[in-house]
Amino acid sequence: MLIKNDLFDYKNRYIYQDTELFKFSLDSILLAEFVDKKFKNKKIIDLCTGNMSIPLILSTYTSEKIVGFEIQKQVYNLGIDSIKLNNLENQLQIINDDIKNINNYYRNDYFDIMICNPPFFKTTENSHINLKEELSIARHEIKITLEDIFNIAKTHLNNKGCLYLVHRVERLDEIVYLGYKYQINVKKIQFISTKEGEKPYILLIKAVKGSKPGVKVNSTICIENVKTYQNIFKEEE
Repeated sequence: MLIKNDLFDYKNRYIYQDTELFKFSLDSILLAEFVDKKFKNKKIIDLCTGNMSIPLILSTYTSEKIVGFEIQKQVYNLGIDSIKLNNLENQLQIINDDIKNINNYYRNDYFDIMICNPPFFKTTENSHINLKEELSIARHEIKITLEDIFNIAKTHLNNKGCLYLVHRVERLDEIVYLGYKYQINVKKIQFISTKEGEKPYILLIKAVKGSKPGVKVNSTICIENVKTYQNIFKEEE
């Protein structure tokens, strides 16, 4: 069923969602807020964009153009409708294709900022994959892997371009390894916990192409104590 929602507490932003498909979550809000708000003259792309929740949030901070890539046609259509609903056709664009075909649209070293809320779970023989294809693609690495994302970032980010990721804490070692392998070193890590005293369950990553080694680890944020997510990371900059 198609529903129209407020885009959390972002004023004058609305989003279309389908109750049968994967809906945007707190992960997307946190990732959008984690992106450094230095957008002037920046070329921005959101991989695995879904129904464009991250570009819609970023559009409240900048008038720079933002493009999203979404492989699933039904979800892409939600993104199109959400762009029109917010009258942002001149700022936001969504492409319905496999992000691994990005060479058909953009030259190498084109983007300054690349954002991705990817599928979190590897696909193995023991994976509990949802029988609904649209949900399984959103949650499991069926169409794209973490290494694919770093490979795309290496090719299509310019030198000193930034890759922003949200992911599960248990895959931090893989993220650091892939960053080193593809010369996109992890520069900043933000851990997120659900309740006070609990271990972090997700992390936010900023990695920079062609950067020197050296990582900043922000203080863990417990979302139980957060009143508003807007500018939540401002004090850590």
